Amino acid sequence: MAVRYTLVESNTTDAPSNAAATYNRGFNIPSGSVDEIIVRVTQTLNAAGDIAADWPNVLSSARFILNGETCFDWVAGYQSAAGNGPSPFGYFLNSMGRGRSVEVNPSNLAAATSREAYLRIPIGRTLPSGVSRMEYTIAYGALAGASTSNSVEFWIRYNSNIQTTTTIGAATSAQYSATTQQLVMRVPQNVPGTLAGVLVQNDAITDTDFTSFRIVSQSDFSMNQMQWRMLNGDLYNGIEYMDPATGAQLTFAQLCGGVIFLPLYGLDLTDDLRMQCTATTAGTLTLTPVITSAIAGKPAPSQVQTQPVPTNVAKAVLHDSAAQV
Repeated sequence: MAVRYTLVESNTTDAPSNAAATYNRGFNIPSGSVDEIIVRVTQTLNAAGDIAADWPNVLSSARFILNGETCFDWVAGYQSAAGNGPSPFGYFLNSMGRGRSVEVNPSNLAAATSREAYLRIPIGRTLPSGVSRMEYTIAYGALAGASTSNSVEFWIRYNSNIQTTTTIGAATSAQYSATTQQLVMRVPQNVPGTLAGVLVQNDAITDTDFTSFRIVSQSDFSMNQMQWRMLNGDLYNGIEYMDPATGAQLTFAQLCGGVIFLPLYGLDLTDDLRMQCTATTAGTLTLTPVITSAIAGKPAPSQVQTQPVPTNVAKAVLHDSAAQV
């Protein structure tokens, strides 16, 4: 029942600055039961408003590949460091369990231009003995000015009590118009498990572009998007993010503009996900699947802890949902 943390990569280059950039890097990691990847970013902005609020607003995409297997593949529907609200990426991570994306308010740091952000990427893989390989691709939008004192760290949390493997599959994109349309989200054919949920992203921060969604296999009628936000936990201040205007703490919100997580409660993968969407305008959306399956194989730890730390993304989605109340 051991939890162990290992720093596997540290650099001063793979952070956002005054030009849009994509970074590709790989590193070796020891064997064991990998619970999650923890990314820690610290930097000093040229001006406090270069990232107006939630730090992950600057992220355009993030992909993690473990021993040739794509474990996590996320692409933003829209990206803006000037966004003065919760970020799509932070919202997505926290939909899989509170505290997966969190940031220190600058009033608790050395200066208003200081940033310190943490991202916890769920993986849930048992690595074979020997040396394994992690590759990542991270893309950022441009900041208004050049950042300094950049530091990016990648930590692996090992946990012999993980319960689920988590896979974030490649998104399905679709054009929508001002009507009700059928959507089909393709799911990976070689990934075992069930659908814990789907992230719907608009191509703009406008939240009123969508009025309702229907999961065909789970509902006879479409449900208003605010009803979905009631079910997924957003409406009872379920969204937390960093806004420098709220000193020394995080800020609560009821929605993340243009982004909504639909919990699916372990829907099986016997078919692609079929759903309906009603919109008030035309645009492009993406549907990103969250797939979980029971973990298999747990190497014995070198020293035994007396308190387990069970991690289960499927249960975390259900816990934040109002469906079980």
